[in-house]
Amino acid sequence: MRLTASRLPYRSLSLELKLNLVLFDLDNTLLTGDSDFEWAQFLISIGVLDRELFEAKNLHFYEQYKAGTLNIHEFLDFQLKPLSRHSRKQLDAWHEDFMRDKIRPMMGQAARALVEKHRAAGDVCVVITATNSFVTAPIAREFGIEHLIATEPEHRDGEFTGGVAGVPSFREGKIIRLEQWLEARDWGWASFADATFYSDSMNDLPLLEKVQHPVAVDPDDRLRQHAEQQGWPIVSLR
Repeated sequence: MRLTASRLPYRSLSLELKLNLVLFDLDNTLLTGDSDFEWAQFLISIGVLDRELFEAKNLHFYEQYKAGTLNIHEFLDFQLKPLSRHSRKQLDAWHEDFMRDKIRPMMGQAARALVEKHRAAGDVCVVITATNSFVTAPIAREFGIEHLIATEPEHRDGEFTGGVAGVPSFREGKIIRLEQWLEARDWGWASFADATFYSDSMNDLPLLEKVQHPVAVDPDDRLRQHAEQQGWPIVSLR
């Protein structure tokens, strides 16, 4: 189902002029790497996680993700449990070093320019990612993107529990989470004149097929083949 601009906009947007919705996947799309994978590797490198126990498992999950066979709940148990073992203050301090050492080098000029083009046009820009919001919120802010839809770690009294809150923002879950996000703002698909989604991964095919303008960015082999068959634009930000 593709979006149409024929229906009346929701009351929260101007009746005279509809805005455009622009969705960005993060890992291997805006970033030239995977923040999820690199966060675990970073924790291993500073001795927070045991290399022998965690590195092979981190690589295993990453390969499953690329193959399209990832069990998201098994992965989230692996990914979020370490957050529960340390205070938020300590995690935030580690994340500042993570941004400096790992993330900013993966934020290329082409990706920054693409985001700025859409921001300058007045588009509603959203990072939508399966990676948890603790890891990704500072990255979205660094790109100058106001809105983030990510997998939400459960927290209690300001500290992480190691669980996940709500629907993970993964595969079809991205559509569920996006529609919840829209509804919370009194928006809907028809509130926008146009919707674009940039992604590198076949895992994002459900949302790519939902929008008017799917764009494959440095795509994996399966997404590249599908994009070529469908006549979708294929671009590189590398």
